[in-house]
Amino acid sequence: MTFSLAGRTALVTGARRGIGAAIAAGYAAAGAELILMARDAALEETLEAIKASGGGEATIITADFADPSAVEATAAELVKTRRIDILVNNAGTIRRAPAAETTTADWQHVIDVNLNSTWAVTRPIGAAMAERRTGKIITIASLLSFQGGITVPAYTASKHAVAGLTRALANEWGPYGVQVNAIAPGYISTDNTTDLRADPAREAAIRDRIPAGRWGRPDDIVGAAVFLASAAADYVNGHVLPVDGGWLAR
Repeated sequence: MTFSLAGRTALVTGARRGIGAAIAAGYAAAGAELILMARDAALEETLEAIKASGGGEATIITADFADPSAVEATAAELVKTRRIDILVNNAGTIRRAPAAETTTADWQHVIDVNLNSTWAVTRPIGAAMAERRTGKIITIASLLSFQGGITVPAYTASKHAVAGLTRALANEWGPYGVQVNAIAPGYISTDNTTDLRADPAREAAIRDRIPAGRWGRPDDIVGAAVFLASAAADYVNGHVLPVDGGWLAR
């Protein structure tokens, strides 16, 4: 029962598809009650996956992650009525262009979605966890929390910042029984990597470097997410866990 999430409520952001949807279904299978926060309420596929995993109805909350102030207000209202035991910050975006061609608007959009809205959700929910002296916070980082990448300067900056925020909050909230960690997925077949997979040369170059010999799938992230949310990870804090098929080892 160490990995059971029964009796716990998990909030997953960016849960409409990809990694967020897979984690939500995995948490349902582990027994958690789900709150899903996404840009719109079109979460039919995620809800079906939750039911298929043995879960019940999930609460859906809409929020525009490009508007951190609105996201913070939504999170602050939520904690007044719901106890959140697990927070997964998965909502994110990417815009690809050489640095010299990246507009300030594009830069700000990526920083707002990936970093500022992560902070906006985490601050009120994490504060409530610290007050109760228990909780798990898991943020989806990236291989570009460790590396520079190519033509994604805002995304790289945001994911480096997410890793730093994870460590800072682990230091501050760890003494209050809250574990704050991150998962750094490798190259996963999601909307964010569509352009890479559509480029034959780039796709092959990426796949050839992965010791596992394939691109990851959203389901490949679920085990790590369940582990970090469970009692099995009660002494894991401030860690950024790569789930990358061995990419960083290469």
